[in-house]
Amino acid sequence: MTTPTLENDLKAAVRTIADYPKPGILFRDITTLLGNARAFRRAVDELVQPWAGSKIDQVAGIEARGFILGGAVAHQVSAGFVPIRKKGKLPHTTVRIAYSLEYGIDEMEIHEDAVTAGDRVIVVDDLIATGGTAEGAVKLLRRMGAEVLAACFIIDLPELGGADKLRMLDVPVRTLISFEGH
Repeated sequence: MTTPTLENDLKAAVRTIADYPKPGILFRDITTLLGNARAFRRAVDELVQPWAGSKIDQVAGIEARGFILGGAVAHQVSAGFVPIRKKGKLPHTTVRIAYSLEYGIDEMEIHEDAVTAGDRVIVVDDLIATGGTAEGAVKLLRRMGAEVLAACFIIDLPELGGADKLRMLDVPVRTLISFEGH
């Protein structure tokens, strides 16, 4: 768990945009946190703090903000970085999985040679809401034989249950701040 000071500092660095992408939604925009060098550095350090010193082979970032955070986390822990992308975006042979979203079904993929059996992987994204995308990423990595050590997010929307969904898959979840609502 993070400290109240850290949580307050990181919350202050996140911009909230009302009614985006549709009325009634409060969009939590981390671009302001990314633009704040101190907040960005603290967030990256804290995301992986429980696994500091552990053997991590790969950090898997979920498109698109997970690429930014995941790259920084991978650098911090001296691991490789693996992009998990939407269907049709990767140029080489891929492995694909369908996953549920709040509004339907989508597909994500990873290069077939991105991870090998036994790789120790941390999944990273900016926010966990309903958990459909993160759950799909975990299942995809496990199908490829990876050991998913944890899933890390800056923001949790606990009312939507995504973090609990991952915990039910025996994936430890690290979040830094939470916001009520969705």
